[in-house]
Amino acid sequence: MTRTRVSLFVLLFASYAYFYQAGGWNQNSRFNLVRAITNEHTLSVDPFRHDTGDKAFANGHYYSDKAPGLALTATPLVALVRPVMHLFGGDPETYGGIALLSYLSTVFTAGLFTALAGVSLLTICLELGAGVTGALFAALTFGLASPMWALATIFIGHGFAAALLVFALQEAMRVGGAGGGDVRRGALVGLYAGWATVSEFPAAIPAVLLAVLVARHAWPLGRPRAVRVIAAMAATALACAAVLMVYQWACFGSPFHIAYSSEPGYVGMQQGVFGVTLPKGIRLRRILFGQYRGLLPLAPALAVAPFGLALMLFKGPRPRRAALVATAIAVYFVLLNASYAYWEGGWSYGPRHAEPAIPFLCIGLAALWSALPRPARWGLGLVSACGAAVTLVAVSTMPLPPADIRRPVQELMWPAFVDGDLSLNTQTFVSGGVDPNFRAHTAPKASFNLGMKAGLDGHASLLPLALIWMGCFAGISGASRRSPAAATGSPGFPAAPGSV
Repeated sequence: MTRTRVSLFVLLFASYAYFYQAGGWNQNSRFNLVRAITNEHTLSVDPFRHDTGDKAFANGHYYSDKAPGLALTATPLVALVRPVMHLFGGDPETYGGIALLSYLSTVFTAGLFTALAGVSLLTICLELGAGVTGALFAALTFGLASPMWALATIFIGHGFAAALLVFALQEAMRVGGAGGGDVRRGALVGLYAGWATVSEFPAAIPAVLLAVLVARHAWPLGRPRAVRVIAAMAATALACAAVLMVYQWACFGSPFHIAYSSEPGYVGMQQGVFGVTLPKGIRLRRILFGQYRGLLPLAPALAVAPFGLALMLFKGPRPRRAALVATAIAVYFVLLNASYAYWEGGWSYGPRHAEPAIPFLCIGLAALWSALPRPARWGLGLVSACGAAVTLVAVSTMPLPPADIRRPVQELMWPAFVDGDLSLNTQTFVSGGVDPNFRAHTAPKASFNLGMKAGLDGHASLLPLALIWMGCFAGISGASRRSPAAATGSPGFPAAPGSV
């Protein structure tokens, strides 16, 4: 399975790193914090406040209005690269320097962690009894046939936090299993779920659900050992919380003051709890089925994922608990999105506030695939391939389409893709507005793919990615055929291998 995992990781990571999507309000708000720390040695983004409308104002200064986890994760990398650029005569504060730093920040946070989450998802599905092909189908649907591919190419927190929650689920499922290391696993659950919350505040509820799962698995180990596991989990979670509280105290004078409380201009944020009230049916319908922000038109294979999660309820105690937790997390994110005043997410590909549900739905796809006859698998694979094709169009053109385009795929992305007009975004990490010539496709483009940097234009710029895909799929296919579990799956809950 090592070759399968490596091939899957290379396939996903290359697919994410191949695209640079440039800036936007959300991305700029987060990267402004990185720039402020590494260049200005402060948490205030005053010098960069005009780059975005997503900002908080308190005590006479401007700050990023976003949860800081993603920016803090990227900060050490940028701090290391900046002096290297100076050493070779580069200037990290030029347009080219900022483009490079923002690209690296995105690739080694959102991109890297989402690719690793795809491998973790493969492992989770195998350990829950799915066959190799079913687990691969789930991981590939997650990584390439859903909006997660788009999120992995953008410096925003949703995909990053979702990946951390996947890591936490993997470790939580292994607590109490064969192989020992339960205290370490508990600590990792607290770290992953805690940092997911520091990166996207809505991850707090899934973090609690995962903590309950750890406690359920730890308790049969005996009270002393269970206490050690839970204490380790609590310690790392509290360490993450401490980082957040120190950050908020340094910015706003109180460890409990969330940046959204000081965000000007968003009246909807004053409703309920930071804009979250109760789910509305019309929003739910649009989130799931609409042409504007609907998830299922973009990732149609997810429509049958609940059937797979239901099948897992009859597979034994651990698969049942995994299915219940995965279902609860998926339902939570969808209902949260339907409860949010800004449910459409501004410039967004699908319902981005609901999209952290995707990996947990994909666990059900693995179980369903393993239970289906071969003809039905071909049909399900074709449905997933359609999702991959739509997502390729999105990441190649405009993965954050403007909010006023009612059918982004039909009206913007697909026509541009057919014309070979790729990488449409004109917003940079140093500009807070949209070029007025954007809609005419005559404005200078800030985004690109690596094929373009190699001198290829239009559809030809995607050929290097296609070659990478061919090599990776050959490696996956060959390794899967040699695996004895490929046909039969791994029933029950096997001894936990080492962490991925």
